[in-house]
Amino acid sequence: MTDYLPSLLGGMMIGLAAALLLALNGRVAGISGILGRLTQGSNVAVNAAFVAGLLLGPIFYRGFAGGWPAVTIAAPLPLIAAAGLLVGFGTRMGSGCTSGHGVVGLARLSPRSFAAVASFLVAGVFAVAILRSFGL
Repeated sequence: MTDYLPSLLGGMMIGLAAALLLALNGRVAGISGILGRLTQGSNVAVNAAFVAGLLLGPIFYRGFAGGWPAVTIAAPLPLIAAAGLLVGFGTRMGSGCTSGHGVVGLARLSPRSFAAVASFLVAGVFAVAILRSFGL
């Protein structure tokens, strides 16, 4: 159980942050939307605070845990860059990202979010199957 405690606490903190942003500001905690509004100069203080929290979170983690978490990325950089571009394209096409649809949209029982999350999962399964067939 203790192996899963950091993930459980992290998930609870994400849920709390999403609930507070929705309750206090009426905004969905979708990272693509928050970053988009920040770059457009809309509601800069709230959006900048949210993005700053995302960037400072790992630094606080290091301070409390005494080191960085072990992360291994085995994919080559061009594949990671292509994946990032596809995710960006998908968030525009799907009117939101996994955090907006998956965390907040599902909790609000949004039919559009159910369809989006189902699409994310199906696309992920196909992507893994294709990459594994090429030995990646």
